[in-house]
Amino acid sequence: MALVKEEYFGIARKIVSNMTSESWETIPHATLNYHADVTELLQEYKKINEGCTDKSKKITINTIMIKIICEGLKAAPKMNTHLFFNRKLVRGTLKYFDHIDVSMPMILPSGEMMTVNMHDMGNKTLSEMTTAINDTARRARNSNMDDVMFEVSLDNTLKGLKQGKILQTFRRLYGSKMPGKHKVHTLTGSEKKKYYSIPVKDRLTKHDIEQGTTTISNLGSIYRGQKGECALLEIIPPQTTAFAINSTQKRPTVVTDENGNDKIEIRQIMPITIAIDHRALDYGDIVPFFKKLDEIFENPSVIQSWK
Repeated sequence: MALVKEEYFGIARKIVSNMTSESWETIPHATLNYHADVTELLQEYKKINEGCTDKSKKITINTIMIKIICEGLKAAPKMNTHLFFNRKLVRGTLKYFDHIDVSMPMILPSGEMMTVNMHDMGNKTLSEMTTAINDTARRARNSNMDDVMFEVSLDNTLKGLKQGKILQTFRRLYGSKMPGKHKVHTLTGSEKKKYYSIPVKDRLTKHDIEQGTTTISNLGSIYRGQKGECALLEIIPPQTTAFAINSTQKRPTVVTDENGNDKIEIRQIMPITIAIDHRALDYGDIVPFFKKLDEIFENPSVIQSWK
């Protein structure tokens, strides 16, 4: 067996690896799948962009699904929380928020994927959400993501230092800045000065990368030919939930006609994977979320009022 190549992690992969490792080491995950029948919803979706000739203003099905999940979270506010738990002392605190900040993976111009924070998505209309997502993508094109992510990583490291995590702080700084193959390269000198002269409104900052209140990933947009659905999904602490929107798939489904008779139809099903932190949430806490989604998918014309 011959070694083909070695690939050393850049800062984006380091951050993802560190956060997901912490997730699986500390969080007791429980996952559930919601099979959304989007047959009628997709018909309503066709109407929502009628007359819109500006491509940048067109509302995507991804935006609608994020809005639907946000509406579900409003009905089940315990799912939109941060958990702080000390296992040694068996002490836990659950922090609730009056807004929904969605951590959303986005593919960058370089082809890399980075999670951005779409702030206050629960209170935005579909048009406002579209504008916010497009503006984030625009600013990402002007951004040096290594510098942005190092800024976030350094901020988290310094917070750890304030909490007394001295050894962790030393290890992180050593691992990222000591000379060698694993060193994180950020801008210096005139390049750094030129980059930071770009107005903040035109580039991403740590405010755009910081932790949201929940995470929503659209796996279906990465591969629309997906068969099946996501089964395991990591929750990024201190969040207590994570969601994956899978691709729409034709599936045989039992439906009840106007006479109360059951029959099998081919329907458009979009599975939604839901992961919960079992320290903070039980199944009963999710029921209001499910009921809200049932209500929306049974009456999908409601999305017209969200525009």
